[in-house]
Amino acid sequence: MTSTMKAQSEYISVGANRHTAVADWSEDGLLAFGADVNVALWKPTDSTSCGIQILLSGHKDVIKVVKFIPKTRLDDTCSYLITGADDKTLRVWRINTQISTSECVQVEESHTAAINCISVTKTSTELSEQEIIIATGGADATIRIWKFDNASQSDSPLKPVQMIKTTPKFFPLCLSVSELGAARNGSYVLAAAGTRNTIHIYIGDTADSDLAFTSAATLSGHEGWIRSLDISPEPRSSSTSASSPPDLLLASASQDKYIRLWRIHAGHALPPLSTGAESAFAGGARSPANKAHRINSSGAGEYSVTFEALLLGHEDWIYSARWHTNKSVSSNKLQLLSTSADNSLAIWEPDVDSGIWLSAARLGEISREKGATTATGSTGGFWTGLWSPDGTAVVTLGRTGGWRMWRRSPSTGAGPQDWKQFVAIGGHIKPVTGVTWEKNGRYLLSTSHDQTTRLHARWKGSEGQEKDRGYHELARPQIHGYDLNCISTLSPTSFVSGADEKLMRVFKMPKGVADLLSRVSGISATTTTPRGSTIEEHPEDLPNAANMPVLGLSNKATDTDGTTSAPKDQPPNNTEATEPSPSALSPSYPPHEDILSRHSLFPETEKLYGHGYEISCLSANSSGTLIASACKATSLEHAVIRLFETEKWTEVTPPLKMHGLTCTRVRFSSGGREDRILSVGRDRAWGVFEKQSKNKKAVCGEVEGKAAGEAPEGAEKEAEEEKHRYELKYSNLKAHSRMINDCAWAPSGNSFVTAGRDRTVKFWKLPPAASLSSSSSSGPHLDSTSTAATITGKTIVTESSPVTAVDFLPFTVGCGPWLKKLVVLAVGTEVGRVSVHIGSEDGDGVFASGKECGIDIDYRFNLPKAVHQLAWRPSYSGAPELAVAGEDGSLRIISFPGLLDVDAPASLDKTEVVEKKEEVKEGGDQVQEPA
Repeated sequence: MTSTMKAQSEYISVGANRHTAVADWSEDGLLAFGADVNVALWKPTDSTSCGIQILLSGHKDVIKVVKFIPKTRLDDTCSYLITGADDKTLRVWRINTQISTSECVQVEESHTAAINCISVTKTSTELSEQEIIIATGGADATIRIWKFDNASQSDSPLKPVQMIKTTPKFFPLCLSVSELGAARNGSYVLAAAGTRNTIHIYIGDTADSDLAFTSAATLSGHEGWIRSLDISPEPRSSSTSASSPPDLLLASASQDKYIRLWRIHAGHALPPLSTGAESAFAGGARSPANKAHRINSSGAGEYSVTFEALLLGHEDWIYSARWHTNKSVSSNKLQLLSTSADNSLAIWEPDVDSGIWLSAARLGEISREKGATTATGSTGGFWTGLWSPDGTAVVTLGRTGGWRMWRRSPSTGAGPQDWKQFVAIGGHIKPVTGVTWEKNGRYLLSTSHDQTTRLHARWKGSEGQEKDRGYHELARPQIHGYDLNCISTLSPTSFVSGADEKLMRVFKMPKGVADLLSRVSGISATTTTPRGSTIEEHPEDLPNAANMPVLGLSNKATDTDGTTSAPKDQPPNNTEATEPSPSALSPSYPPHEDILSRHSLFPETEKLYGHGYEISCLSANSSGTLIASACKATSLEHAVIRLFETEKWTEVTPPLKMHGLTCTRVRFSSGGREDRILSVGRDRAWGVFEKQSKNKKAVCGEVEGKAAGEAPEGAEKEAEEEKHRYELKYSNLKAHSRMINDCAWAPSGNSFVTAGRDRTVKFWKLPPAASLSSSSSSGPHLDSTSTAATITGKTIVTESSPVTAVDFLPFTVGCGPWLKKLVVLAVGTEVGRVSVHIGSEDGDGVFASGKECGIDIDYRFNLPKAVHQLAWRPSYSGAPELAVAGEDGSLRIISFPGLLDVDAPASLDKTEVVEKKEEVKEGGDQVQEPA
């Protein structure tokens, strides 16, 4: 037995949830964000980082809020993270120095509805005496106060303090809590807002050693729901007394398109009216009542809250506003970062001379596309914005779930010319339903219910740099108007996809993307397939670019001058929302999110019709000459498998009949052979169709033997269809006790497995070719009394939950006596478990778990939701890699170093290999060849 081989995470791709408080950036440089039910950890400014490092699972519903808890000791070796979700729970996570060992240490279920917001503050005294106060708000119209104590490294550091019912009732969408007055006086101020246009101020005092918050003031002025609040102490100026407590500035961002600043000032005397407040209404905004709100604290004394300034500039809802003190300048200038649905983010700071708050930098797209949607490639606004700990970088989250990052040098200013956009990360924001590798394994395509298709490949750095930066999204070939269900590659530059519509669409890679893949990943458009045949595809034959018309679903090819190709009898279509630009893909690094959404589309070249309902599955053979597909169905009429040849893009008739309900998966045989098609369905049945070529020569000879004028009508078409004609050869109408979800061919193409909702994976071996009957299929009905050779189905894997995905490594492995004789099977379940099994195709199949063979798959590789599809990378070089598509919106690539030289399991060593000519053992699931 070899030593333990640990599986490794090569790539995690997932989009962030679209909520204002869904992310936070820690003082250690670690950014955490909610991704469906996961917490993703990423280091944006770490040049050695290859994207998301790990996904933390535990929540049962969508995560809405993520907040790091400040460290209280300099020698802390770990940090803490608190998250809230729609599952009504708060979770506290301990993030260790070795991020892979991070864990959830506490779960709180005090809230009775979804948790929307969290705010954290710590006292400004010496680290050894610091106290951390946490406020959480939920859709149960309550605000809950907590104290956090991690001094003893206990498993329950979060302690409840108080519950506040909002009056008048509203749902808190944002909170901000801060220390009030001199250090360690036990007084705090809490601002809360949400589904009303007012801000509620609460004062917290320590009475009899118990902290209690009471309502102190209500601030009016906004005209819409308030989405973000943030309180920050104002940096001291040279004229400010060191003994007096600093003023606090409260920023509130609203759906009314404005940001309002409020000053919390110590003492009975009011602060002087700011220049910003005097000049705030030049833009025509309604003037709020500049009323002074008096608040009193037993520990901090008297305070006033007054309106300070109105920030104008955004043209749509403002989702977030966050403070940062720029300590790189002598004056410790306070800056505010705001993000809006108008596709822009702004950095605000007061003018040195006048004190008026101005926009120092404006990033993103400013009012570029009014009313644009995902279907036209719009990023759809920014949902949140974050400062890096040192203020030299900002990140923002777009509608597509992808991040964008800008950075500046600490020595430069904060003007728009000083900020440069850098590579960030992104991913699907809804379940990933299909994955397929390019025929040579050089890139991966994924489809999702978020209506996008994404291309992922390795980023090998700039030219001349051999450093592998890991996988990255390099193109977004398809942005659709329907949920996408399945995908398959046809060639190195084309693929076909199916969605919740009655047709399939074929796409061709444009020159811009082909050039990008060549520069970034070293991928050429012309390649040699594993079978040894060259696919003749040259860059000059590729379309220039693609564009999507307004209200359209088809990506149209564009000419070099940017005009859209159109039929000869139609004028060019110049009404596109945005013109694609191949030059936007010219850099030698992965495209930014805005470029992916607009300039990396693939032109659509063909539509394939024939199905009556939504496409459920499809597959292309290894040479890309034939496509098999099926649709959702409840009858024999629609539960057929339709074949389409890719030379003239016509359907091969008649369709293949076998199933009575939806066909869930269809696959061509592997091992370099394309003469078999395997299908499984919701009707618990599987069928094997074989290519029929016995009539091909006769038909072709008849056509060739006649003069051109004497050829029977349709004879050539019939001869062409005979090249791709398949007929049902084997079937089993009751292969599993419940519906079959997936199937996979073994490398030889002579055996396969089926995975069912009955929690089992069954192995089936077809008889040798010499014993196959020459009788034709009798259709979808099977004569159970047939005396033809039987096929025994053997259960090789039994799981504790329904099996949803299976796939065989496309080549054999093994060492010693089993050199290149072992097959590797990956299995995924409905609860997200991923496992690997090693076995042999000989006899009736003997398989053992990967653990028995020394393969260690950490539990953290399991998904929190169902595994939708598995796909091994068809490459003979390097460690085998497995792509995992999940219901949780994640796409993962797991590598298995040492798998190629794995030892045979002990159970296989003790089993005598059954000769192929031996009779199949009795028992199990009996299958007959159709009579």
